Amino acid sequence: MSVSGESRGRSQQMRAKAQELNEAADRSQDAEERQRLRDKARRLMEQSERESRMDDRGMDPM
Repeated sequence: MSVSGESRGRSQQMRAKAQELNEAADRSQDAEERQRLRDKARRLMEQSERESRMDDRGMDPM
C-alpha cells in the first residue's frame, strides 16, 4: 500500500474511532464521562481532517 493509501486508511480509522466514542458518550450516564468522550472524539476528527487535507495536497504528514 502506498503512503497515501496508508494515511487515508489511518484517517478512516480515526473517524471510525471518533464515531464509536460519540456513541459511547450517548450511552453514558455520567456527564463528565460523556464530555470527556465527546472531547476525545472531536480531537480525533480534527486530527483526521488535518491528515486528510495534507494527503489531498500530496504532502507527507511526517
